[in-house]
Amino acid sequence: MGILSLPIVGFLVILVSVLFLFGELLVRVKGFFGLIGILMLTFYFSFHLTSLSSMLWMGLVFAVGLGLVILDGKLLNDGTFGLIGLLMMVTAVAIPSPSFIYGLLVSSGFLIGTAASFLFLRVFKARSMWTKMTLKDRLSSEMGYNSMNEEYKGLIGETATTITAFRPSGTIQLNDKKYSAISAGNWINKDVEVIITSVDGTRIVIEEHKEQSKRHPI
Repeated sequence: MGILSLPIVGFLVILVSVLFLFGELLVRVKGFFGLIGILMLTFYFSFHLTSLSSMLWMGLVFAVGLGLVILDGKLLNDGTFGLIGLLMMVTAVAIPSPSFIYGLLVSSGFLIGTAASFLFLRVFKARSMWTKMTLKDRLSSEMGYNSMNEEYKGLIGETATTITAFRPSGTIQLNDKKYSAISAGNWINKDVEVIITSVDGTRIVIEEHKEQSKRHPI
């Protein structure tokens, strides 16, 4: 096992172990990747940490960091706990290093392995983790969702009232709700009745009623 004293070997061991460990979290491989990652990490820690207590402490730090990543992926989806977890895991593999260069290489191997694990998504079926963060779920009417775009399209032809002056953008009120809108190339005063003529996504275009006061071209 003396080969692990070489920094380049430590780099490769950490890179491959993290590659498969995070690959297990990203894709559905029935625990095979996770087993490879855990075995290689155990090999790494058992070589560099001579006492059982130090192995347990570093293993605990690494496990807590991994737990935070999983927690973030399954429940929170904002990346905060995931980042803290990654920092804890990097710390756990760097502390046992016998030299600064060794620690720098294994830390780099950890980060490269983490990034490379996403390549598994091109080959294997993805797990459901981090779908909110990466916006992979498509909110469509076929899936039972009413999109904001559909709501806005229903406003076409409705009459609203300007609650700010339009130069050319402003705010309108319709059925006790306020919407940001833009006039069709004209200035419109406050408290004027307007018609919603078109909608592009959430961009509402309005025109003043013909019988309203004279338009003021831009």
